[in-house]
Amino acid sequence: MNEMNIAKLDLNLFVVFEAIYQEGSISRAARHLNLTQPAVSHALARLRDRLDDPLFVRRGNNMVPTPRAKALAEPVRDALAGLQQCITGERGFDPASARRTFVLGLRDGLEACVLPPLVRYMEAHAPAVEVQSITVSRRDMAQELAAGRLDLAMDVQLPAAAEVQQVPLWNASLVVLMRKGHPLARGPLTLEKYIAARHVLVSSRRRGPGLEDFGLAQTGQRRELGLRCQHYQAALEVVAETDLLLTLPEMLAQRLASKQRFVSTALPVALPSMGLYLYWHRDQENDAAHIWLRELFVHGLKEWDQ
Repeated sequence: MNEMNIAKLDLNLFVVFEAIYQEGSISRAARHLNLTQPAVSHALARLRDRLDDPLFVRRGNNMVPTPRAKALAEPVRDALAGLQQCITGERGFDPASARRTFVLGLRDGLEACVLPPLVRYMEAHAPAVEVQSITVSRRDMAQELAAGRLDLAMDVQLPAAAEVQQVPLWNASLVVLMRKGHPLARGPLTLEKYIAARHVLVSSRRRGPGLEDFGLAQTGQRRELGLRCQHYQAALEVVAETDLLLTLPEMLAQRLASKQRFVSTALPVALPSMGLYLYWHRDQENDAAHIWLRELFVHGLKEWDQ
């Protein structure tokens, strides 16, 4: 094994290592770092030689980390984050000139509510900042935040690990959507009529009740599903052409549902509103850029689209 002397080691090699580890691909890491793919491959070859380990093994289109790479990942990430914090902590964060990519974990429906006003704000105040929106399963959220592959996540209130910070953003009441001309649109929507109708449930899970079903169960009621699908846009197209009903947070209905196609009415049963929370890892707590982004959501989100 080659003798390791950190004074002679190019620390940029670890920046490349971290990018490949996060992206799982040399080509994606190259795009992330604004480097050519040969440059990233060359840097990886140099680090492999210095560490006497392949670090990543190609499987299909992915670069899978070796046990040595997995052991290095967290210390390298922490060291790079500490160095970045030292640099940005002294000079602060200037969104007008910053070049940075923020990765957000947004579930279906939230993208349509959050991204348009956020991107408009970025265009005006942080033109070189890039936003990436991805879907992260709830069971993987803490791991993705800890790994630095995710900056912030938005979701309902969830049990979170001690190192995951959270803050409430807003409470959203539930409404019921139906097509224009629906028989139930002619009068008040009663609980009896709601239960008698068939419904659409938007969920990424193959089975299990929705949040509104938990609330209905507490009152001894159960509704019948006609469709379970993954995305609100698909659900809306189905509701526009059938007699199925869709129950969803009011903020999503306001953003997604055209008043020319749909009728929106209050849910005919008192259920708790759905709280939306912002999540991040404690390692990012004092990062100036991260603080700026969190404050955008905590203090500015409601005003962006007004």
